[in-house]
Amino acid sequence: MSTYHAPVKEYRLLLETIAPLSELSALPHFAEATPDTVFAIIEESAKFANEVLDPLNWSGDQEGARHNPADNSVSTPKGFKTAYDAYCAMGGAALPMPEAFGGLGMPRSLITLTDEMVHSSNMSFGLLPMLTQGAIEALLLAGSDELKQIFVPKMVSGEWTGTMNLTEPQAGSDLALVKTRAEPQPDGTFRIFGTKIFITFGEHDFTENIVHLVLARLPDAPEGVKGISLFAVPKFLVNKDGSLGARNDAQCVSIEHKLGIHGSPTCVMQFGDAGGAVGYVVGEVNRGLEYMFVMMNLARFGVGLQGVGIAERAYQRAVAFARERVQSRDVGAPKNPSVPIIRHPDVRRMLLRMRAQTEAARALAIATGYAFDLAEAHPDAEVRKANQAFVELMIPVHKGWATEMAQDVTYQGIQVHGGMGFVEETGAAQHYRDARITTIYEGTTAIQANDLVGRKMAREGGVTAKALITTMRAFCAELAKSSNPHLKASHKRLVEGIDAVERAVEFNLGNFNQNVRACFAGSVPMVKLFGIVCGGWQLARVALAAEQRINAGSDDRAFLEAKIATMRYFADTMIPEAIAAAEVIVNGSEGTLALAEAAF
Repeated sequence: MSTYHAPVKEYRLLLETIAPLSELSALPHFAEATPDTVFAIIEESAKFANEVLDPLNWSGDQEGARHNPADNSVSTPKGFKTAYDAYCAMGGAALPMPEAFGGLGMPRSLITLTDEMVHSSNMSFGLLPMLTQGAIEALLLAGSDELKQIFVPKMVSGEWTGTMNLTEPQAGSDLALVKTRAEPQPDGTFRIFGTKIFITFGEHDFTENIVHLVLARLPDAPEGVKGISLFAVPKFLVNKDGSLGARNDAQCVSIEHKLGIHGSPTCVMQFGDAGGAVGYVVGEVNRGLEYMFVMMNLARFGVGLQGVGIAERAYQRAVAFARERVQSRDVGAPKNPSVPIIRHPDVRRMLLRMRAQTEAARALAIATGYAFDLAEAHPDAEVRKANQAFVELMIPVHKGWATEMAQDVTYQGIQVHGGMGFVEETGAAQHYRDARITTIYEGTTAIQANDLVGRKMAREGGVTAKALITTMRAFCAELAKSSNPHLKASHKRLVEGIDAVERAVEFNLGNFNQNVRACFAGSVPMVKLFGIVCGGWQLARVALAAEQRINAGSDDRAFLEAKIATMRYFADTMIPEAIAAAEVIVNGSEGTLALAEAAF
């Protein structure tokens, strides 16, 4: 079975081109994020992913998490707790968090890559720090000073972890249906009663306390999403001196049996069976969904990174197998001996499809991470505003496209293995199973798509989308100056892809008020269109930088030429799929809506 190797050289190139560290570390907010510091963190994170997390991925999948009915505890797979302790000791939990609460204050550009490594090497493990990061952000945004002091430092250090509790048996994506109730108490706390399902790491044996962020309704709350409040409900109550007190009335009553991510417990949480779980309101009452979406946005960005990470791992495994598996003679040489299957054109096609999509999605992710950083720390208010708008437009694109891309890449990974991919022993099937959830949790692809065409495009009149088109066209003017034949061909395709984006945006804006169902009928193709073209734009930025380095005499020519070749493949084979998606958006709605409901 192959082993994971973090693509550190790839990361270095991205941090010198798409998210230039020299510019980030010049900002006072990120003065500590010098290239030397950042690359040292990447090397240490890569070592941890390669040597600690990757060896536990297969065994964790086979063993799985276990619920213990006698005391409602949960046991995680062998080695996971030790790995978590090592992760916290190396500062993994603290990397992106504010220094005021014990964090290291590193930029999102770096966290994008360190998180990808965790998800590549062990996606089940990576869910816990990902969700804890989001819970911390929600508390920092809306929590009182007292709540921040009680919970945040311990969560930043990794001593405690966090969850998000949204979903209920009758309320999946439609949170207006939430029934969990919160009853106010004379001392200012609340008693929480209700059931939450699909709660990742709702119970585990890593840490002594878990801080659940729970959506619930007060007795006098208005109907719908405007009546939802957010509460911090710790597993153990916290005494005034910071020590742990009594066990709270919050229990994991079972865990789910799932297609994949077996190493992470997905819990059914019961609040209030013994008098009510003590909860503390986060922010103002009836604004819980607003606060939770801060956590949700980070979680959606993180799930997109899961798509990138699992795709990278599936690609590495497929390449290793293709180099070793000897099968059939080379095409055009029927009298020669059988060759490794990487020689066969169709295997090369599959591997390139895996590679190109993964690299494009990664480049788009780090471009979004860089925009996160500029939106937070740039001294110019207009620059902050423009980058925040870009981030908000890209979140549904990144989450939707990168996770759908992962379905294709892990599928191709099994196909490269042939029959050996269909059996569990090679490991290819685990990536396929693990990837499947990424298009579902934290909002399905359709939810991302509806967010893109509705809130992020139509609601603002397409201002950010049109600005993005202008930016991509300006880059194409630079790309047109290249003398490399592969980049010249890529330029032509990328321009066609941008034209397709513009056509689809104009259709959406022109029809949203008159024929909104037609717009939503093409919303998922819109995610694909934006993902491929924006990913291709970022991939072309890397390829153009690679050409410039080659021309300057770089001694890493083979690596850089591979960037250009990968872009050429993407341009020739993926951008036509984007153009086809635009055709579906503009002309496909009548067919989508033609069949009578009773005929299904």
